[in-house]
Amino acid sequence: MKRLILAAAMALALPAFAVTPDEVLNDPALEARARELSKELRCLVCRNENIDESNAELAADLRVLVRERLVEGDSNDEVIDYVVNRYGEYVLLKPTTSGANLLLWIAGPAMLLLAGGVGVAYVQRRRKAAPLAEERLSAEEEARLKDILAE
Repeated sequence: MKRLILAAAMALALPAFAVTPDEVLNDPALEARARELSKELRCLVCRNENIDESNAELAADLRVLVRERLVEGDSNDEVIDYVVNRYGEYVLLKPTTSGANLLLWIAGPAMLLLAGGVGVAYVQRRRKAAPLAEERLSAEEEARLKDILAE
């Protein structure tokens, strides 16, 4: 049981090991800003993991890049803009809701509303349609059916 608890504690602590000591800045305020920014940037290798938690080499390079930009005096927005210009908007964990992304944000709900409208129109049209007239068998067809069933 103790081993299971120890293994769970180690698994939960793994993201803490992602930032290596040689990456940490001496200035605690800059380091806090770097950590905050790193949590907003996606690791391009791990997909839905931020670079602060990722152990991938590219994530480490991005963490170093963020820290270098902060040391040079860039603001948080300037650092994010620099990384986005270099790697594209995919690097953001929370994409912007402007430009081409606005189309993607609107497309899902718009398609749902369109499908609902088509469904409602179909159901209403089916309700208004005249029922199909039943065709009775002719006398000849009824006689033939009786002969088949009698066999």
